[in-house]
Amino acid sequence: MSDRRWIGTAAALLTLALLVAGCSGGDGGGDARGDDGTTTPPARAAAAAELASIREAVGDGTCDALDAANCLLPFPSDRFTVADRDTPTGRRLALPAGRLPNVGGSTFDPTEWNRSDGFSPGTPILTLVPGVDPGRSGAPPIGDIGRSLAEDSPTVLVDLDTGERLPHWAELDATAPAGRQLLILRGARALPEGHRIGVALRGLTDASGTTLPTGPVFAAYRDNRTTTIDAVESRRGDMEELFTGLGRAGVDRSDLQMAWAFTVASSDSIAGRMLHLRDDAFDRLGTAAPAFRIDTVQDQFLLPGIGRLVVGSFDVPLYLTGGGEPGSTFNGGEDGRPDANGTYRAFFTCQMPAEALAPGAEPARPVVYGHGLLGAAGEAQGTWVARVASTNNMLYCATNWIGLSEEDLGSAFTALRDISEFPAISDRSQQGILNTLFLARLMKHPEGLAAHPALRRADGTPAIDTAEVYYDGNSQGGIMGAAATAVSQEWTKAVLGVPGMNYSLLLNRSVDFDLYGRFLKEAYPDPIDEQIIYGVLQVLWDRSEGNGYAQHTTRDPYPDTPRHQVLLHVGFGDFQVPQVAAEIQARTLGARLRTPALADGRHPDERPFFGLEPVEEFPTSDSVLVYWDSGTIAPPPQNITPKASAGYAARCGGLSKEQQDLDPVCGDSHEDPRRAEASMRQKDLFFRPGAGIPDTCGGEPCRAPKAGTVGF
Repeated sequence: MSDRRWIGTAAALLTLALLVAGCSGGDGGGDARGDDGTTTPPARAAAAAELASIREAVGDGTCDALDAANCLLPFPSDRFTVADRDTPTGRRLALPAGRLPNVGGSTFDPTEWNRSDGFSPGTPILTLVPGVDPGRSGAPPIGDIGRSLAEDSPTVLVDLDTGERLPHWAELDATAPAGRQLLILRGARALPEGHRIGVALRGLTDASGTTLPTGPVFAAYRDNRTTTIDAVESRRGDMEELFTGLGRAGVDRSDLQMAWAFTVASSDSIAGRMLHLRDDAFDRLGTAAPAFRIDTVQDQFLLPGIGRLVVGSFDVPLYLTGGGEPGSTFNGGEDGRPDANGTYRAFFTCQMPAEALAPGAEPARPVVYGHGLLGAAGEAQGTWVARVASTNNMLYCATNWIGLSEEDLGSAFTALRDISEFPAISDRSQQGILNTLFLARLMKHPEGLAAHPALRRADGTPAIDTAEVYYDGNSQGGIMGAAATAVSQEWTKAVLGVPGMNYSLLLNRSVDFDLYGRFLKEAYPDPIDEQIIYGVLQVLWDRSEGNGYAQHTTRDPYPDTPRHQVLLHVGFGDFQVPQVAAEIQARTLGARLRTPALADGRHPDERPFFGLEPVEEFPTSDSVLVYWDSGTIAPPPQNITPKASAGYAARCGGLSKEQQDLDPVCGDSHEDPRRAEASMRQKDLFFRPGAGIPDTCGGEPCRAPKAGTVGF
């Protein structure tokens, strides 16, 4: 069973009474003080009643007995890793099979997950604490992340490799009913790759202020109560090591209600496959441009400012099974790296500004465009792209983000009903990133698109400036585009529009998931299972989204990879990609904040912009987060969508959907930043060789129009 009851027997209550009393009688000497300055209780055998409660909680020993609410809780935990000296972390995941059953009875197949040497650097940290009130407990809220670093914070994350305390916030799962609400800790930036993280909970209370009890298994570790249970004693050394690490960070074991540790995956485990694809594919290509063909050229009936629409395809080495169709996974490889399997023909479409086709005009600067969630390259034929391309004299081209494009809808729905099918999404998405890198080479290479008559002027001169290529993506194009940027050897400058990381954070907070999430909830109706699933999926999602690559984008680049400069365009109050996810991304990238970011009092946090240093001077060579405000209602602090919040219901609930969309407060801001003239001007000035990021908002908060109020 994936769901076990919280221990509530008379034996458990007696155990708690004994533990609170401290069992201070005479079967041993005084407490020992360790090198960390904290006190280790003398080892004592657990009393019979304690032992009975512990044995009941442990069961057959296959689950993590620290949290009886679910076999996989607390999550993530090194309880489900094993030693492996062949991995960079020295660990490897060992998630158990037969768990997380869907309504059809299919259980989780962890085979692909268990190739990883740790958990996601953006993982949600989950446990059930019955009756907890985070506010009354003084846990750090999303609006005051700095409180997590206070000496007396009831929730603590410690980098056990360095002793550093890590910023985070705590929240209850607001999507679950009372009694099934997990306590969720979320890092304010990505956790350090390859490091071991300690989690500590102490001083947690219910709404009345009553301190909550400790479970029997953890109490046995904390109070050094020995047992005759192999599943308990085999873990005792790891728990003692954890207590020592927490003690060095100022967290005494005697105060703890719960603690555990987990290992974060290494950069090789996360990005190694993608880097292998890149290196192998470009080694095969050499210094040439990818082979390509032009299918259609349209010179009439175009959007304003566009002189030519060009559609074609190009060849990319294929690393998926079959023909790389939706649902395919990586093609073998004895060393864990995918093998090439022929050629994939990728579609592309380009909008060429009319200005670049005029005799003697400046050629267009090439920009790779990344489309939105489960969309297609055809988004690059839209009115907004036409406006920015023609305004800035830029050639915008796109290919499908296969793995999460419209052709993958069926595969996505299959994975939502049975998470064991998720590797197909992750693997195909990495092939999609490779396709995008090849498109950039095709746009940049003098013998690529620039050499074809379809992208030259009537007099035969080139209409493309091949000095440099750039990247501009929105929504999913900002999320997956962040991963592509980190590994790109083709472009060094990127604008990530309405971006964020990571998916396990944003799903509950995104209105996009209202539709897709129904399929997951129908297949996995237990809200505890649902939150665990988000964390489980993130392990593989990291391989193809920015969360897995952010620590190597602007600094500490991958081998043979340049540093990148990134401009984050964030929509205040975004309904689809929550702004908190963009702030996490900015902290991880080391991006600075463009100020004044927002009007005074606009940000909902009590202490906004935690960890974001302002830009000192423009133009800047730093990466930058820019907020664009179009008047949208501030996001709620819970893990719910803005439309599900009480504030939205009070202000907007009486309006029709059409009225909501057009209302400056009730309308989603997701589409707005890209339509601001100052946003387009900033891209124009940034996307130039040697240029830094400028300020185009005149020293005031940057504002954007509502998408429905402009003609593009």
